[in-house]
Amino acid sequence: MTRLIIIGGGIAGLSAAYFALTRPQNPPDEVIVLEKAHRWGGKIATERVDGFVIEGGPDTFIAIKPWGMALARELGVADRLHGSNPKQKATYILHKGRLHPLPGGLTMMIPTDFGGMLRTGLISWPGKLRMGLDFLLPPAKSPGEESLGRFVGRRLGREAYEALIEPLMSGIYAGDGDQLSLQATFPYLRDLEVKHGGLVRGALAAKRERMKRNGAAPGSRSMFVTPQTGLAELVEALVVRLRKLGAELRLGVEVRELKKDSHQYSVFSNQYAVLKADRLILAAPAFVSARLLRPHDPELASLLDAIPYASTATISLAYRLADVPRPLDGYGYVIPRREGRKALACTWTSTKFPHRAPEGMALLRVFVGRAGQEDAIDWTEEGLLAIAREELRLTLGVTAEPFLHRVFIWPRAMPQYNVGHPARVGRILAGLERWPGLALAGNAYHGIGIPDCIHSGEMAVKSLFRSQDERTQVNADASR
Repeated sequence: MTRLIIIGGGIAGLSAAYFALTRPQNPPDEVIVLEKAHRWGGKIATERVDGFVIEGGPDTFIAIKPWGMALARELGVADRLHGSNPKQKATYILHKGRLHPLPGGLTMMIPTDFGGMLRTGLISWPGKLRMGLDFLLPPAKSPGEESLGRFVGRRLGREAYEALIEPLMSGIYAGDGDQLSLQATFPYLRDLEVKHGGLVRGALAAKRERMKRNGAAPGSRSMFVTPQTGLAELVEALVVRLRKLGAELRLGVEVRELKKDSHQYSVFSNQYAVLKADRLILAAPAFVSARLLRPHDPELASLLDAIPYASTATISLAYRLADVPRPLDGYGYVIPRREGRKALACTWTSTKFPHRAPEGMALLRVFVGRAGQEDAIDWTEEGLLAIAREELRLTLGVTAEPFLHRVFIWPRAMPQYNVGHPARVGRILAGLERWPGLALAGNAYHGIGIPDCIHSGEMAVKSLFRSQDERTQVNADASR
């Protein structure tokens, strides 16, 4: 009998359980998933209330990373995926207190529409001229690991970074671009510089290639997709499938201690004196894995603990459309750090996904929390609601009472891939070699998006069973 225990019931842990049970050879005899919370899905949290579909965490996943789409197909929910509203695609950036349209023609965050860049009021004329130097500056020969802010500033100028790239990046990582590692977050930008001599040249080449590959103009297909009634559909389908496959799914279980003898892991929790496992996956935040491993491997625990996290929150508010003075003619807006606002973005959910709000209603979602600014935030539900309402008043002129609201608070939710992250992850993987039968999964290592987390679960399973698979292959070859 082979028992696999997975600690963490977010999308990474659930995916790991699925990939373990559907292995074509050598699947474990028993898979147990332990989750501290009283629901599955981790940061995927969908509420359906009074005709509204409200997302507490992510609201879409990127389709060009294959692992999310592949899992959706296997679970039979791919036909329920759809993109964002193609009729109202505008996105705005807050600049000096006013909303400016995001310049068209952005490819991988890099401007490729020169007319749009010339017309935009986001960047001054000196700043635009500085961007043009990207065509003249040679690639850096060997800059070493750079921060995203330093790299973009080097190629396009600091103003373009602060006004354009930083707010787009913050909407993904809630991070400080002057600390985030380029190699760990957007390594393709350095590839563009090396291969094509500059960012704009490289982005133009990528744009041409995508047009050729798709047979249509960029933007004709949505890069981001989501199920009809929220991302929880993916989690719900996964839970149903896992139960059919025989997985034991246990909520409300807080793992307090791990021990290892020569053959097995012992898992101690608030509900069970001990559970024995032949293999173990920690699909929890890095700092939780660090706590469990520290008594036995302080060096590995210190590496895990060194991954910083930012706390975030989302506040969804519903209004009658008549109570929103400004037309909601796009997906929403992002807020540069230099604006000094406590919010970092606002999604106009009822425009981005019209079916997620009843007719005549507006559903708005405000994002709060970015690295380095947590101390300025009142992290109570009342404080966050006040921040969101103030943001909507200042930018959209909304003063009415919301029809309903939902506040989701995510303490230490967003791992920060700061400079040094790739090397740190390399040392963590090396440290795991001291722990045969143990693997890590989740958003702290190789990518923060839903497809990345799904892939991390798959890779964790493969790493645990690699030697067994190799023995099976050798035996099969010998029998031929």
